[in-house]
Amino acid sequence: MVDDRITVLAVDDLPQNLRLLDAVLSPRGYRVLTATSGEAALEMLPDSGADLVLLDVVMPGIDGYEVCRRIRGMPGLEFLPVVMITASGDHEKLHAIEAGADDFVTKPFDQGELLARVANLARIKRYQDTIERQAVELAEWNGELEARVAAQVDELERVNRLRRFLPPQLVELVIDTGDDDSFLGSHRREIVVVFCDLRGFTAFAESSEPEEVMGVLGEYHAALGELIDRFEGTLERFTGDGLMVFFNDPIPCEDPAARAVQMSVAMRDRVEQLAEGWSRRGNDLGFGVGIAQGYATLGRIGFEGRSDYAAIGSVTNLAARLCAAAAPSQILVAQRVFGATDGVAVGEPVGELELKGFSRPVRAYAVTGLARAADDPSGEVEG
Repeated sequence: MVDDRITVLAVDDLPQNLRLLDAVLSPRGYRVLTATSGEAALEMLPDSGADLVLLDVVMPGIDGYEVCRRIRGMPGLEFLPVVMITASGDHEKLHAIEAGADDFVTKPFDQGELLARVANLARIKRYQDTIERQAVELAEWNGELEARVAAQVDELERVNRLRRFLPPQLVELVIDTGDDDSFLGSHRREIVVVFCDLRGFTAFAESSEPEEVMGVLGEYHAALGELIDRFEGTLERFTGDGLMVFFNDPIPCEDPAARAVQMSVAMRDRVEQLAEGWSRRGNDLGFGVGIAQGYATLGRIGFEGRSDYAAIGSVTNLAARLCAAAAPSQILVAQRVFGATDGVAVGEPVGELELKGFSRPVRAYAVTGLARAADDPSGEVEG
């Protein structure tokens, strides 16, 4: 149990004076400690828990004035109340004040006066202790608040980084588990890559004002971004009018090729709607898509404070080359993708294409639509 009584350290070289002080204070609920010399008092003080010191002036060794001056120089005790017990002379009272005493009583002391002075200074000491404790608590609370705010800012920055390239369901999973290393660390997996861009964009950008170009890109990115989220694709990057999305990573799915084709058909339909508005403003822009399937190495790349989630492998190059070879409103897919979407995609062969960076011709198909009205992940039908 914590002893919350006021602690008084009485310092006097005469034992009978100490017994008298104890007899006066203890019955009033004070805890009285005693020291018979100034040296002993200074040694006791740091660990005594004293709230107030009653200090005789005349003592062998160091006198009360010197003891008071040393107390004022002790860390944490600079404001410890000190009551000097002096003779009646004004000279001693002046020295007591100069030494740093807070108050004084004269010998022989009046018990009522002594108790009143002790009670008054003890009350001030408790107020001071309360203020110091509250200041420490406030500093601790501020430190905790700053740490929590910093942690929340870090978490928001982390979530925002994840939202740049991960589907919403994965972002929520990472937030819930607090583990992004297992999802985003370097690994190898078979994926389906979709690459798309606008036909005629370079000429449009060269002949148009930057504000108009940014307006077109804003509409284009907003439309395609909504579809990427709906079909739960992983966005690797925007590069002007170019866009790369892949499926089956970081969250595996059973039908990555079908999802990629369904998303691409929905994108083509959406961009054709946008293109009507662009055409009325004199901007002739088309839309092409390339889709490929294969193994890639995936993971987080970048540096401290800036990273992206990327797929590295020939499958990404193949999707980009198929996109470059696509005509406006054409979706070109590699043979492997077309075979994996049997029963979902409707298309026709376009023969073997000579693609830059590939030593052998690539057999490709043009997807013209969907074989049946398939429900997309959002429950809406595109076709």
